[in-house]
Amino acid sequence: MNPALTQFGAQMSHLTGVRAIMKDIIETLRAGSGQEFINLSAGNPVILPEVEQLWRDCTAELLASPEYGEVVCRYGSSQGYQPFINAVLADFNQRYGLNLTDRNILITPGSQSIYFYAANAFGGYTTSKQLKKIVLPLSPDYTGYGGVSLIPEAVVACKPTLDIDAAAHRFKYRPDFSQLSIDQTTGCVIFSRPCNPTGNVLTDDEVKKIADLAAAFDVPVLVDSAYGPPFPSLNFTEMTPIFGGNIVHCMSLSKAGLPGERIGIAIGDEKIIQLLECFQTNMCIHSPRYGQAIATRAIASGALADISINVIRPYYQSKFAIVESTLEQAMPKDLPWFLHRGEGAIFAWLWLKDLPMTDWELYQELKKVGVIVVPGSSFFPGLREDWQHKHECLRISLTATNDEIETAMKRLAQMVEKVYQSVDS
Repeated sequence: MNPALTQFGAQMSHLTGVRAIMKDIIETLRAGSGQEFINLSAGNPVILPEVEQLWRDCTAELLASPEYGEVVCRYGSSQGYQPFINAVLADFNQRYGLNLTDRNILITPGSQSIYFYAANAFGGYTTSKQLKKIVLPLSPDYTGYGGVSLIPEAVVACKPTLDIDAAAHRFKYRPDFSQLSIDQTTGCVIFSRPCNPTGNVLTDDEVKKIADLAAAFDVPVLVDSAYGPPFPSLNFTEMTPIFGGNIVHCMSLSKAGLPGERIGIAIGDEKIIQLLECFQTNMCIHSPRYGQAIATRAIASGALADISINVIRPYYQSKFAIVESTLEQAMPKDLPWFLHRGEGAIFAWLWLKDLPMTDWELYQELKKVGVIVVPGSSFFPGLREDWQHKHECLRISLTATNDEIETAMKRLAQMVEKVYQSVDS
C-alpha cells in the first residue's frame, strides 16, 4: 500500500539529525563481519546501579501502595498526575525560593513533546499567512529541534561567535547578539542549557538578555534543561536555572534514569502552560502516569536530587576528563584541534579547524579503525548560512567505559593526524 501523504505527512515522515545517522550506525554494527567497534554515538544514558536501584525501590513502593490501581488503571488529568505536580512544586519552591502554583506546571511525554507543542503553537503561519519563526539563538544545538515544526522553514538558527584559546586547544560558543534577530516575526525561542551536543552552558546574563529581547515582543523562551539541575544536574560548571516572565523552564527525567518512561516537565507562565496543555489534550490526552508516580517518590524524598549530584554528575564528568587528558596526550600539538569546554551534558564536542575532508568522510574513516562517533553537521538545524565550521566537528559520547574512551581517542588522534598529513604530503 502506498497512501498519498499531505504536506505535513511528508514533512513528518522523514528522519532528521542524529535519528537519520543512527540507521547507518545500526547497519554498520550489524555488518561488522567480526570487527569490534567502540560506539561513541549513543545518547542513551548509562544504566548506573545506584540509579536503577532508586527506580526499583520507588516501583516497589508504588506496587505496595493503594494508589497503584488509580495510577495505571484510570485516565488522568491532561496537566499531569497531581501528586507528581505537587512534588515538583514543593521542591522548586523550596529549592529556588519560587512562588509557583500547580497552574505553572505541565507534565508531558518527554521534553521533546514540549518543543513540538510550542513550535507549532507559536511558530509557523498565522491566520493572516505571516510566518512566525522558531529562533535558535545559539548554533550548534540539539538536533531534535530540526524536526519539531510542521513548517520546516520556520526554524531559524543564529551563527555563534567562537571564543578560542589556541594555546590550550579549547574553545566555547557564545551567542552573537549582533546577529540574533527577535522581533514581531518571532514565534518562540528555544535553546538547551547545558547544550546537547557541545556541553555549552549559556551564562545567566546571556539567558536574561535573550529573554529580555523576546519579552519586548511577548515571545516565549523555552530553556531546554534536560541536562540541568536539580536533576540530572549534569552541569560541570556552576549554573542557576532562571524562572519567571516569558521563560518556560523545560526538564526531562531521561538522563536521570527514566528515558523509557518519557517524562517532561514544563514550568512557566500560567497562560503559556494552559495553551500547551490544550495542545497535549488534543494530541495524546495525557502523559503516562506510572513514571510520574515513581518519580513523585524520588523527588519528594530528595533521593533524585541527591543521586544526581553524587552519582550521575561525577560519573560523566570523569568520562569527560578522560577524553580531555587522552586528546591532550595523543593529538599533535601543531594541528588546529579544539575541544569545546566541558561545562555539562554527556558528550564531548571536537572541532577540527580546516579539516581536509568533511565530517561525514571522517566518520567513515574512523569506522575503519573501529570507532563510531557522530558527524557534527547534524547539529546545526535551522542554520541557513553555508559555514565550513559545520563540517569540521564531531560529537563524542561519554557513555563508553574508561578503557574504550581512552582507546578510541588514541585511534581518533592517529586518524586525524593521518588526514591532515595527507594534504601536506
